[in-house]
Amino acid sequence: MPAAAVMTYDSLVLDIESYLERTDTATVSKIPTFIMLAEQTLATDIKFLGNLTVNTSTMTQGDNVIPKPARWRKTVSFNVTVAGERKPVFLRKYEYLRAYADNPNTEDVPLYYADYDFQHWIVGPTPDSNYNFEVLYYERVQPLDSSNQSNWFTEYAPQALLYGSLLQAMPFLKNDSRVALWQQMYVQAVGALKNEDVTRIGDRQATVLDS
Repeated sequence: MPAAAVMTYDSLVLDIESYLERTDTATVSKIPTFIMLAEQTLATDIKFLGNLTVNTSTMTQGDNVIPKPARWRKTVSFNVTVAGERKPVFLRKYEYLRAYADNPNTEDVPLYYADYDFQHWIVGPTPDSNYNFEVLYYERVQPLDSSNQSNWFTEYAPQALLYGSLLQAMPFLKNDSRVALWQQMYVQAVGALKNEDVTRIGDRQATVLDS
């Protein structure tokens, strides 16, 4: 009996060539771009537990700008540990935080955070100690390429990734009559993923209530 098929980056490339019925150099050379764009679109269309990540680190006393983890997409929650107790750090707009903590030399336990830019947070007040902190955030899945053959999408969302990649090819190929079919298949695959995640979240909440 043949082994069950498992999607990899290389097998996905071959599948895209087969579905598009194109093996010309111009098209094949664009396939990595189609895959990358599909991954980006999927990450936007579904916010799933598979890329919900916890990061712990340490603030530096006197420094109110904190680097975000690699592949950060969106912060869910932020807390700081003071004398062994976790305390929430609340999200505020950048302008509010600047007005609240207008003097960065005023140090205390941080109460608020904001996005400083895509790579950094800013907190206020400026930390008065090297506090440990924990951030729950959505992380971009490690992108696929020839050296990274699998990720969350290939394991748990192969249909969505395939049809998403085919859809990304359409502006390049133009006038392909299969757009509507692939769009329908992509929407169905994404819908199934969202339903699975809703069920999983419901099961987790029920477990907490029953415990």
